[in-house]
Amino acid sequence: MPNVVKSKLFWGFVAVLLAMAIGFWFAQMRGYDAHAAMHAKMHGTDGAHGMHAEHDMTNMPGLKGRDATAEESEELAVMFRRFQEITRTVENLPNGIRTVTFAEDEELMGIVTSHVIGMIDRVDMGRDPEVIIQSPTLDILFERRASIVTEMDVTEDGIIVIQTSDDPEVVAALHTHAAEVSAMVERGMEAVHEMMAARER
Repeated sequence: MPNVVKSKLFWGFVAVLLAMAIGFWFAQMRGYDAHAAMHAKMHGTDGAHGMHAEHDMTNMPGLKGRDATAEESEELAVMFRRFQEITRTVENLPNGIRTVTFAEDEELMGIVTSHVIGMIDRVDMGRDPEVIIQSPTLDILFERRASIVTEMDVTEDGIIVIQTSDDPEVVAALHTHAAEVSAMVERGMEAVHEMMAARER
């Protein structure tokens, strides 16, 4: 094969690879922008008031996150669909919180336990899942995770979590987030809507 033909084939191949790479980059950026836009709405940073329309109660796209796995998002979806089967008590301590979360159904209790342990592990590692509907209260807990001491115990009464801190702002955030989670356990996605509306005002 003449060298001229080989050269044309080579550069043609390079052009195809470059075009594919550019296309992949644009696709990634579109996904990033879409997530960022929805996340901004949840955190009340874009001045929008139409986030309620984002909640598809069948597919629940708001439960996806930039660093959340499909399994983690599905766990959230199951808990939101079956929130009436979950009970939760919270004791605000001077330096933190003590929570007990329970579900009579063994499969649901397994999902609750997996979610609680998984989220605490994420905080310990500083791996924010950035779930779209996620409360901004979590931001400080990830940022100052080194100041949080966590104890967990899975018992017949449910999963017991005690979290304490010497940082007053972290303690306040723990109290706030515990109340937010309890609201979601009591009222499901309705509580999420209420929190989003409060942040938009």
